[in-house]
Amino acid sequence: MRQFGLIGAKLEHSFSQTYFTQKFESLELPDHRYDLFELPSIKDLAGLLERQPELRGLNVTIPYKEQVWPYLDEVAASAARIGAVNVIEFAADGRRVGHNTDYIGFRESLRRFYPLRGAEAGALVLGTGGSSKAVEAALRELGIRYWLVSRNPLNHGLTYDDLTPSIMAGHSLIVNTTPLGTFPNMDQCPAIPYHALTPQHYLYDLIYNPSETQFMAKGAEQGAQTKNGFEMLCLQAEAAWEIWNR
Repeated sequence: MRQFGLIGAKLEHSFSQTYFTQKFESLELPDHRYDLFELPSIKDLAGLLERQPELRGLNVTIPYKEQVWPYLDEVAASAARIGAVNVIEFAADGRRVGHNTDYIGFRESLRRFYPLRGAEAGALVLGTGGSSKAVEAALRELGIRYWLVSRNPLNHGLTYDDLTPSIMAGHSLIVNTTPLGTFPNMDQCPAIPYHALTPQHYLYDLIYNPSETQFMAKGAEQGAQTKNGFEMLCLQAEAAWEIWNR
C-alpha cells in the first residue's frame, strides 16, 4: 500500500482526498490511498508518522505550513525561498523533504485569469500566513508589484483601514489568502471597501469551498472578475504528484 494524505488543524473543507481518490481510480492504482489527518497540534505529527509507516507523501495546510519545518530533514530551494511548506516528500533514503507547490499552482492559474499586460496596476494580497508567501513568490516571478494587507500594521504592508478608494483604484488584482469565508463559515469575508471595486478589478480567492465566497460575490456585485482556488488546488496537486513519483 502507498499511502498519502493531508495534515491540518481542520480539514472538513478539503477536497484533496476526493481529488486524489479519483486520480488513483482513473490511473487504476488500487494500492494507493489518500487520507485526512486532523492534528490539534503540529507536535502530533511525530505520532502520526510512527503510526503510518506506509506514508509516501503528505500535503500540508493551515496552520502548519510554517510550523512543519522541524519535522523535515531537508527543505527544497523553492520552499526555503517562500518560507512555507505544503508538500512533504518521503524520499527513498528515508529523508523527509519539504516543498512548495502552492506558488506553482497559483502562478499558472493566475496566468489564465489576470491580464499580465495590466500588471503595472499592482496587487493587494490579503493575509500574511503561509499561503500568502506562495502568492508573493508567484507575483514576484510574474513581475507584479504588490502590498500585503493585514489586520495588524506591518513595516512593509497595509492595514484594512488603509484601503482607501485611491488605493483600491491603483491595484487591479486583489488576492484573498485568508481563511475567511471557508466552509462552514461562509458568511465571513475580508474587510475591504467592496464599494470601491469596479469592472476593472480581478478578485482571486484561494478558497475553493464554497465555490463562490462572500469575497467573490461582493466583488461580482460591483462588476469585478472573480476566480476561486479550485484550479490552483488541481495544479498544485499535480505538481505534488510529480514530486511523490519521481
